[in-house]
Amino acid sequence: MKNPDTIRNMFSTIAPKYDRANSILSFGIHKFWRKELVSWIQSSQKERLLQDSPIKVLDCATGTGDVAIEIKKALKDKADVVGVDFCEPMLKVAPGKAKRQNLDIHFQVADVMKLPFEDNTFDVVTISFGIRNVASAEEGIKEMTRVLKPRGELYILEFGQPESNFFSNAYNFYSQKVLPRVGAMVTGNKTAYEYLEDSSSQFPCKNHFLKMMQDSAPLYKVKFKALTMGVAYLYRGIKSDPTKPQATQAP
Repeated sequence: MKNPDTIRNMFSTIAPKYDRANSILSFGIHKFWRKELVSWIQSSQKERLLQDSPIKVLDCATGTGDVAIEIKKALKDKADVVGVDFCEPMLKVAPGKAKRQNLDIHFQVADVMKLPFEDNTFDVVTISFGIRNVASAEEGIKEMTRVLKPRGELYILEFGQPESNFFSNAYNFYSQKVLPRVGAMVTGNKTAYEYLEDSSSQFPCKNHFLKMMQDSAPLYKVKFKALTMGVAYLYRGIKSDPTKPQATQAP
């Protein structure tokens, strides 16, 4: 089990330059990944977005708020968005970014392992590049599902291992040799970016992660989409409704 204090301190040290490092190290591709996540939400939630009351969205491990901001920009007044993160120095950046874009998003310090919300609160819960940093990914999935409404949707965007051997070799060279050095130049913390590579290369992906989702929480119709040849993966699961047969629950 990962030490949450170690992870929190690591992100605290790179918080001021985290956004700049992300843009440089991903060549801006992380913006495309965020848009894919939001597009999936819009497509899956299109009927609920036509209703008068806004859907409730929780973005966990929100960091500097980019995913929460992307969701609010796309859904506007059709969504009430909350962003939480357990690293306060990272989270301090988020409200100003949202305010500069005239976006009303509530941010607060909270741990994915113990969310300060009632059961069955949100229509959508997301976490991007954060589940592998949680002390227990299984417990994190269980807790995020707890705060979902029945038939609510859990979206997880996370690094994995590329699908093709050729691309995998090139990506491994970049992530092992180049990424830590550039990350150190931008943020002053090489260890943080060595951790990024280690945690990404070992974290389960594709069907292995789908199984983890189903073993951890009452989720069904779980599926994934590979992004950028498998550098990242987008996952979705739907929370079961105990009052209805599973076969009739598909939205």
